[in-house]
Amino acid sequence: MCGRWGVVQSMGRVGSALDNAAAESFHSVLKVEYVHRHTFATRAEARLKTATWIADFYNTKRRHSAADGQPPAEFERIIQEARARTNQQSRAA
Repeated sequence: MCGRWGVVQSMGRVGSALDNAAAESFHSVLKVEYVHRHTFATRAEARLKTATWIADFYNTKRRHSAADGQPPAEFERIIQEARARTNQQSRAA
């Protein structure tokens, strides 16, 4: 965005540097673990294969440090089971 005094940043206030940290981290992993290891004939092929990698591997099988080293699908299953046990215990009490 250009204003009277030049270019204006689109980020929020000072101190909001971590607002985009999760997205930047994901894009870094995507580039390192997939994009730079493959060649694509067209942009359409790159989009399709990248989306497939995200849906079939990154979201289901790849281990994530934020999930105690578990793949997201496994971590979600563990969380759901823990919630179900907690709900059963609270109903019994």
